[in-house]
Amino acid sequence: MSRKTSVRHFEDNLVELDSIVSQLESNQLSLEDALKAFEKGVKLSKDCQTVLTQAEQKVQILLEQQGNESLEPFDPEANQ
Repeated sequence: MSRKTSVRHFEDNLVELDSIVSQLESNQLSLEDALKAFEKGVKLSKDCQTVLTQAEQKVQILLEQQGNESLEPFDPEANQ
């Protein structure tokens, strides 16, 4: 999968995941449909996480090639 395809796939998955969350939050799905939606949402979430992990690895490689420091874990409390 090319980079553009991967990014597009990621963005499409996020949009679909957002839609599933909205459906689940609406409480208008039957239990069976809610379980199916939840299952699909878990799969989409895992797919998105895989793409993000790959992107992080690419950034790490680029930083190492440039002789820069490694990535640091994000701490949202430190940015306030």
